[in-house]
Amino acid sequence: MTAMTKLTYLFSGARARSLAGPLLIFMILGMMVLPLPAFLLDMMFTFNIALSIMVLLVSIHTHKPLDFAVFPTVLLLSTLLRLSLNVASTRVVLMQGHTGPDAAGKVIEAFGHYLVGGNYTVGIVVFVILVVINFIVITKGAGRIAEVSARFTLDAMPGKQMAIDADLNAGLIGEEEAGRRRVSIAQEAEFYGSMDGASKFVRGDAIAGILILFINVVGGLVVGVLQHDLDLATAARNYTLLAIGDGLVAQIPALIISTAAGLVVSRVGTDEDISTQLAGQLFSKPQVLALTAAIIGLMGLIPGMPHIAFLLLAALCGGGAYLMEQRRKRLVSQAPTAPVIQAEAQDASWDDVMPVDILGLEVGYRLISLVDKTQDGELLGRIKGVRKKFAQEVGYLPPTVHIRDNLELRPNGYRITLKGVNIGTGEVNVGQYLAINPGIVSGNVPGLATTDPAFGLPAVWIEAGQRERAQSLGYTVVDAGTVVATHLNHLVHSHAAELLGRSEVQQLVDRLSKDSPKLVEDMIPKLLPLSTLQKVLQNLLEEKVHIRDMRSIVETLAEHASKVQDAHELTALVRIALGRSIVQQIWPQASELQVMALDSGLERLLTQALQASPTGAGIEPGLADTLIREAAGASQRQEQVGLVPVLLVPAPLRTLLARFLRRAVPQLKILSHAEVPDSSNIKVTSILGARA
Repeated sequence: MTAMTKLTYLFSGARARSLAGPLLIFMILGMMVLPLPAFLLDMMFTFNIALSIMVLLVSIHTHKPLDFAVFPTVLLLSTLLRLSLNVASTRVVLMQGHTGPDAAGKVIEAFGHYLVGGNYTVGIVVFVILVVINFIVITKGAGRIAEVSARFTLDAMPGKQMAIDADLNAGLIGEEEAGRRRVSIAQEAEFYGSMDGASKFVRGDAIAGILILFINVVGGLVVGVLQHDLDLATAARNYTLLAIGDGLVAQIPALIISTAAGLVVSRVGTDEDISTQLAGQLFSKPQVLALTAAIIGLMGLIPGMPHIAFLLLAALCGGGAYLMEQRRKRLVSQAPTAPVIQAEAQDASWDDVMPVDILGLEVGYRLISLVDKTQDGELLGRIKGVRKKFAQEVGYLPPTVHIRDNLELRPNGYRITLKGVNIGTGEVNVGQYLAINPGIVSGNVPGLATTDPAFGLPAVWIEAGQRERAQSLGYTVVDAGTVVATHLNHLVHSHAAELLGRSEVQQLVDRLSKDSPKLVEDMIPKLLPLSTLQKVLQNLLEEKVHIRDMRSIVETLAEHASKVQDAHELTALVRIALGRSIVQQIWPQASELQVMALDSGLERLLTQALQASPTGAGIEPGLADTLIREAAGASQRQEQVGLVPVLLVPAPLRTLLARFLRRAVPQLKILSHAEVPDSSNIKVTSILGARA
């Protein structure tokens, strides 16, 4: 590789960008130590001004603070650059100031002579005013905003993390999106913390500017009078103007950078930049401009007022209001109207028989914006996410959700239907957020008290401005679309068995036949009809067992179908084959399975009842009542200590108890000894029927 090739490789692409930072640091440090000629000083001062303007423009055009996450570092580097230029220019001023006002370059001369008219008294006043504006107003305000924002961002992090987990569990987002949001939250807290610290550099830069000005003036007088034999008036004029020019050429970029910092930390993040926000929010209402024109016009008519200035501005505001109103009327008149269709009455036909939607969502008219494609309805994408996550977790694709508006519902109401039957209702407020109390909140937020429609938790509808505070208090805050999607997700999982129809089972079989064609060909329909397979899968889903492992399910059925045709007996055999998966589903990471068990006496009575009646009808009413009461109490105690309520029973009793306790104690999961892998450690936490 030649020297030129090495040089080209060194300064190309990403490697050149990686060298930019170290080169800038060494350049800044070098200016503090090495003397610079006047021309190079002019170039560096011009670069400093250009850099500050670029930072300001980038700050204006960012959509949210994290779009300019490097800003704290830029703030530090620009401050160091200004200080190093002050050191370099001070060296030149003190060494060459006796030669005239252009000793330190044309930029300092222009700022010191032309901007203040060569009057150093005016220059000192202008410099002090700039320092006060920068130090007292802009920098102090931006630092305070950054400090408060950092504090509230840190306080709100637990609530935001819980909201991300809620969206992830509801299937609204994937693992990758959840990770990206968590990183964004952490970066936001780091950004505001860094901005709080970086603002101290600007404040220190303002103080250093005052001291450097004083040092340049005093030092220049000493050097000019004592070393270069200048008279006091000439030395004062030369060195004071040079010192003022040096101070102004540093303070103006500092003021621009501070303004950019204030813009970044004070804005509310949206999908629009600051210019669009100002134009869209400040000048969007013609009524405001018209009232402003009237007030300014009345003030312009007062005797003694500058009539031309006031009346000219009033005319501009009034003209703007008129043009905006005319534009609004033109858009309204051009809006398409629905044509009136007069159709002849037709005789009834089979086309008038509307099929029942397997899964439906009906919404009131105020919720149409959530499901309207033309209005970017956010609920549509979340429903797709619910179906996708359900398919990944449970093992089959649920039916499409048919959405329609229903004027019979309340304006903010919605209804979820299964085969035309209502299975869930609720109300949401578009534009507001639902703050759900998971039981660990540290305070209250003002709003409309309600309950979470999915899980029945206490909740409050709050305005958007209360969102950050609610999250910092421990509430899980979600928007209206998420509330509906979470409710739908909960109901779809609860009715997974009913949603599994013959067409879904056939699609599962067709997918399996692509990987294991011989297995499917030998079993369906030779050994087992498709209806029996559907019933087995529905039995598994009724007890919240996922059916992702279709290969194991079909292999087990193929093994036993020649001897057993009853769907419930086949379900018990399939559960044994899926035992490891069932245990992992209940205890994802636990090394020890903490379960409840039956008392030996109760176990004997239930076995006798099973022998008398396989359906469980032979259970004595008193015994049945005792069993339900103790199962419910033991399950509640398990949940209170953070354990999953699981009852471990002998294999012959599992199906009987699962049917018997499913409705009375829905949270209780029942396993048989045969379903637990041999490698699992079992710990019995309570005995049911010990006092029976």
